[in-house]
Amino acid sequence: MGGPPTAIFWTADGIVSLLIARVVQGIATGTATGALAAGLVDLSPVRRPQLGPTMTAVGTSIGMATGAGVVGLLVQSTSRPDAYVFPVLTLTFVILSAVVLRIPEPPAPQAFRPASLRPRVRVPREVRPAFLASVPALVAGWAVTGLFLSLTPSLVSNVLHVRFGAAGGLSIAALFLANSVGAFCSVRQTARHATSLGAALLTLGAFGLAVAIAVASAAVYVGGSVVAGLGVGLTFNGSLRAISAVTTAKSRSEVFSAVYVISYAALSLPSLAAGVAAPSWGLEATGYLYVGFVGALSLGAALHAGRSRAHRPTGDLTRTAGKGEPHSELTRC
Repeated sequence: MGGPPTAIFWTADGIVSLLIARVVQGIATGTATGALAAGLVDLSPVRRPQLGPTMTAVGTSIGMATGAGVVGLLVQSTSRPDAYVFPVLTLTFVILSAVVLRIPEPPAPQAFRPASLRPRVRVPREVRPAFLASVPALVAGWAVTGLFLSLTPSLVSNVLHVRFGAAGGLSIAALFLANSVGAFCSVRQTARHATSLGAALLTLGAFGLAVAIAVASAAVYVGGSVVAGLGVGLTFNGSLRAISAVTTAKSRSEVFSAVYVISYAALSLPSLAAGVAAPSWGLEATGYLYVGFVGALSLGAALHAGRSRAHRPTGDLTRTAGKGEPHSELTRC
């Protein structure tokens, strides 16, 4: 699904073609991501149901870390990074499309119908309590991601005064690598505990980023990035596992699509607002406001996750443990 939009990016010669490429990319990503995430859950071993959500979270973050790091290094070393990035991505997606076609379908295959290609976003009634309980953490985690993808390169260069051209991309890569570590660490914890711990780390990371902007310290910014990245990985994995535990194979793709709609809205809308505000308010003030917004979201998600755990019936823990979750909330990575 990624080949056509990257090919359009590759040949783009103006704003219109870039907008077309972005729209096509968004449709392709939204169509594929929910189905792929649900497929990973379906293919997980029966005794390790948490493996599918974990690989979804880890795969997403490693891919974004690799992309940000490589592009950052290309920006430093060549004046035309797009001449390398989009041809390689186009070829990669063509190869991956062929690989995806060979993945077996766990349910019995059904006759092809054109309507089956229409993306569906739906949250069944029985899934809504778990889904809505996960929304605060999802929004907080992806809002942090939006901060890095929108403002971090400019903050690193103009506020932290780091003149190394690849620093912005490498900062983004550090966030996503920490995200992967957080996702791996969450495997040995219950979904609720992972979400609570992740939201607390997001709050701490946002505070660290604010301090870094105030004292213009690149080292503190990197530290805040790592802490925030761990929080993103824990909250996203915990949320996916909590939602996956209450879905069926029939509804899972639609529910995961809804998860990504919420996630990408949380990533893009604050980023757009920051882009509009920065020319008028200044980059540093916009950075403070964005970090404060993320910190407030993260603190709210931590408090919400804590209340959810405090009011959780004892039977819930037993049922979750029966689905592959650890019996104790005291396990650590």
